[in-house]
Amino acid sequence: MNGLEVLLSRRWILKSRDKDLYYQLRDQLGSVKKFLTEKLGYQVVVNPYLIKVEKLPAQAKTWMGIQEFNDRIQYVFLCLILSFLEEKEAEEQFVLSELTEYIQAEYREEQIDWTSYSYRRHLIRVVKFCVSCGILEVDDGSEDSFMRDAEGEVLYENTGASRYFMRNFTRNIMDYTRSEDFAEDEWLDLDTDRGLARRQRVYRKLLMSPGMYRNGENDEDFAYIKNLRGRISEELEELLDCELQVHRSSAFLIVREGGGLGRCFPEEKTLSDIALLCLGQIREQVRSGRWEVPADECLRISEPEFRQLVEECKLRYGSGFIKTYREMTTGDFYREVLDYLESVELIEVIGRQVVIWPAAGKLAGEYPQDYVPVPEQGAMKKKEGEI
Repeated sequence: MNGLEVLLSRRWILKSRDKDLYYQLRDQLGSVKKFLTEKLGYQVVVNPYLIKVEKLPAQAKTWMGIQEFNDRIQYVFLCLILSFLEEKEAEEQFVLSELTEYIQAEYREEQIDWTSYSYRRHLIRVVKFCVSCGILEVDDGSEDSFMRDAEGEVLYENTGASRYFMRNFTRNIMDYTRSEDFAEDEWLDLDTDRGLARRQRVYRKLLMSPGMYRNGENDEDFAYIKNLRGRISEELEELLDCELQVHRSSAFLIVREGGGLGRCFPEEKTLSDIALLCLGQIREQVRSGRWEVPADECLRISEPEFRQLVEECKLRYGSGFIKTYREMTTGDFYREVLDYLESVELIEVIGRQVVIWPAAGKLAGEYPQDYVPVPEQGAMKKKEGEI
């Protein structure tokens, strides 16, 4: 077990849920804590309840939200739940109606009516997230009863982990007026040591993003990795099962087979396979000369052009997809693929233009040559006469 990989890939390790792993990591912590604090600037929280690394990106991205949430009000409900639990002791029980009354009283922007299915659905999504990550435990009942009826009850137990969910800020966040203030807060204390701040940004970019790209000729962060690539590569490869690759205007940390640093691409899911096929089509466009890669290695094409490529991918390979994607409308299919590629930072939509990042050129997919699609079955079949 690689303790550093576990710490970087998980929100936290709760003693109540994984006691053996908790003790293993606590014993290994001495060998990795220096790297986490000095090279990444991360705080390591260790207490009788959990072990947690306060992981922060060098730059916030839209995809970094909670994947289980799909509406702004769910984030508000989460904050209210955390506030509610501040008054509860670890292992203290409470019923769902206590929580719903608290949210009704504290929510200021609109009147919450729990007889509305929409509000109940949003709350249950948040509560289930809290249960899944260990903030709450269900002692009796089921959320389904509340989903059906606002009078439905569930008995919960506060694990005590909620107090460590939010990161600690060095300043009063009520004084912040922009989302950028949260990111700038991280580096304010390091203004007197630009070298330390630069080092931490570089390591965060390598470990927390699919790729690191040069931003102009005078990019200090990229110059740092170009000048110290040997030392950085040696250190990372000693601690993690990975390989550092540095190019003219981009750098990548490639995780070897069997390694894991949280969410990696490609993933074990159909949408990831479809994305690989689209990347293969992009590579074909470049090889044929129809799309020319500029000096900064970032392809920029119009959104209609990119949509055509995705639609051609479905037309070409769609008979091999699972039923969900085979029968999906062209518009829905395009949106699914577009959103997914953005979420793994392989593309970015800016206005009516799609920027294809250099990381997209690292991987591509295609069907094996000895298989042909069977449209009527949506399966893959060997060519006749071949074993």
